Amino acid sequence: MMKLKISKTKAGKTAVKAFLAVALLAGPAAVPAGDVSAAGVKATAAPVMTDNLAKFGLKKAMNLPVTLESEGLSYTLHKIMIYDFKSPEVKKLQKLYGFQDSTDIIDSPKYFIWTKVTIENKTNKKMHGGGNDIKASIPLTFATGKMTDAIWPKKLASKTNSKEALWTYSLKPGEKITSYLGYVYNGEFDHFVIRMFYGKNYVEKFVVPE
Repeated sequence: MMKLKISKTKAGKTAVKAFLAVALLAGPAAVPAGDVSAAGVKATAAPVMTDNLAKFGLKKAMNLPVTLESEGLSYTLHKIMIYDFKSPEVKKLQKLYGFQDSTDIIDSPKYFIWTKVTIENKTNKKMHGGGNDIKASIPLTFATGKMTDAIWPKKLASKTNSKEALWTYSLKPGEKITSYLGYVYNGEFDHFVIRMFYGKNYVEKFVVPE
């Protein structure tokens, strides 16, 4: 069996961290099937896993990615994975990026929600903010009256436009960033709606209807 040689350089370590983060989101279904016979016949690759909503009884009305736009702000949700907060997957993310055990709003989270998103600035002005701004202007809702709270990756506190775990962002006109944003949640799962409150418009898309 061929052994994977991992670089010990800074760039190599960064690549490994990014790979682990993507692997946690993608899940095993995202890995193409390999050779299944000596003749080299390949099995059909499994479809890429974009979410695990069905695990929580949620039946999608639309598939990801889903994009919302308002007055030059574009948000695309590519993937979303929900984990028990005490799961091994969450412990790996906490070790990688310094996610804490709670937030100012949610003291004892039941779930950690790991999302892959693209934020794009289609305006003619610079756009900047952080995870709390994204949470306020583009909330994710799973049950009426229940709030998801964006969680801060402490180890990347000084990093702007991180492609591993997003918090602070700064986008020039026409610029976009694809990264990963974490949330915590303490409620039930009844539906899944993405809303956008930006400018004078109000946009919503029910990925899972009520």
